[in-house]
Amino acid sequence: MQLRVYVWLALAAAAIDAQPSHASDADATVAMSGSAVTAAPVADSPVPATAVTGTAAASAAVTGTAATDTAVTGTAATNTAATTAADAAASQSVSTSSGSDPDAGPACLLNPTPASQERPFDTDRPTKSNIPYTVPCGHFQYETDIFNYSYQYVGDDRIDTLLVPNPTLKLGVAPDADVELNIAPYESVVTEELHTGRSTTVSGPGDLYARFKLNLWGDDHGDTSLALLPYVKAPVAPLGVGNGETEGGLIVPLSISLPAGLTLLTVPEIDVLKDAQTSAHHANYADLVNLSRSLPLHANVTAYLEYWADANVDPTGTTHQYSLDASVAWQPHNDLQFDVGINAGLNRATPAYQFYLGAAQRF
Repeated sequence: MQLRVYVWLALAAAAIDAQPSHASDADATVAMSGSAVTAAPVADSPVPATAVTGTAAASAAVTGTAATDTAVTGTAATNTAATTAADAAASQSVSTSSGSDPDAGPACLLNPTPASQERPFDTDRPTKSNIPYTVPCGHFQYETDIFNYSYQYVGDDRIDTLLVPNPTLKLGVAPDADVELNIAPYESVVTEELHTGRSTTVSGPGDLYARFKLNLWGDDHGDTSLALLPYVKAPVAPLGVGNGETEGGLIVPLSISLPAGLTLLTVPEIDVLKDAQTSAHHANYADLVNLSRSLPLHANVTAYLEYWADANVDPTGTTHQYSLDASVAWQPHNDLQFDVGINAGLNRATPAYQFYLGAAQRF
């Protein structure tokens, strides 16, 4: 009987040794795990860190599928996936801290967008238009009229207005948002009575405008781009230069790329303004159509042609204004611009002519 037991034990051991090895399955799983490992270096490229995490997660999912072959293989794959996740997280952290991640969020104020990843230099000037593009996060930009002169006729009076200068200061606070402040430190308003020749002059700083621009899409110059631009006006100007009232509104610039190198810009706007004779407020509506194109032989020179319309729906009566505007901007290098322009009023309620010379620079 004992001899028979020993024979059966010997046959069982031989059968176990004769079974095929699972080493090839484990090798295949480790090879699939390798795809997850190689995902981590992608974080060194300028793509968003979320893309790196997604790649690593997808690779880990493939590894998990292969890991169901055997319990031993599953353990090895789990360890590899854990290592891969740690590597990807470390790579993501390095990418963000270096400032190379364009989606770094408000933290990019301390790590400004590198020059190699900056968007083209865009401004809300010349002309009356606003653009949907924002200042790169962590960067500062000014845009200003060096001088801005206009005159118009209101009843039997002629009104001459001069702003010297008229700066707007901008700061990129997120990858797709900036904050803006505008105030003219000196504004002069001269009213002349045409019948008598008498005139009065009021001068001082203009009102303070605070704006926040949020790009919804296309900040990197896609075929279309749209932004929201709410603003509020603080009445710091003396009466006669300003009206002493807090006002505000919403501007929605939309840019569309057209054939032949043309760019179409439309900027609908709604404002809440004080009534002329009461303390209540009413709506003001404005819009424009702006066409621009770089000159064929001078790519750093851009010409603009614009039609602007405004309807001030005051309870005492609606005032309509229309103008045809033209300007030219020159960028001698990537972060500097000079421009000159003229706006021609198309009815008596609009300033007859407005002339300006301006500049803008990004830091």
